[in-house]
Amino acid sequence: MKERQGIVTMKGNAITLMGEEIKIGQSAPDCTLVANDLSEVKLSSFKGKKCILSVVPSLDTGICDIQTKRFNTEAGKLGAEVVILTISMDLPFAQKRWCGDAGVTQVKTFSDHRDASFGLAYGVLIKGLRLLARSIFVLDSKGTVQYIELVKEVTTEPNYNAALEAVKKVK
Repeated sequence: MKERQGIVTMKGNAITLMGEEIKIGQSAPDCTLVANDLSEVKLSSFKGKKCILSVVPSLDTGICDIQTKRFNTEAGKLGAEVVILTISMDLPFAQKRWCGDAGVTQVKTFSDHRDASFGLAYGVLIKGLRLLARSIFVLDSKGTVQYIELVKEVTTEPNYNAALEAVKKVK
């Protein structure tokens, strides 16, 4: 299993990411995530839509809360051809509770807690913590990766505007 060090920090401390590094232009790796109702959902089931994959360590933390609420607000402005998925290692029950408490209805939340297949396939699994590094992936309607932001400091927000512009440009 590949490990990458020194790419991302958490509170200033270097962390190790596990899994494959994703590149722009490659087909988005498929993986199985868990929905809030405990059903399994394949990432490939969203082909035909442009996707923003908003990856967060945990919805119950301040920056993840802000990030997911921001994308929830933006989702309504992007049209039906765009779907925004928030992916974390949180349990589906916790995601469902958080969405209800936060009034988040436009973003779909999915859990990678079972086997970290997303974290490993996208190279964002934080070694030793079993959390996902904050990142954004934009996929076109064919499932090709068109934009990547691996946030350098996990405790800071991503570049929302760059991700939103990227999804507007892709087909």
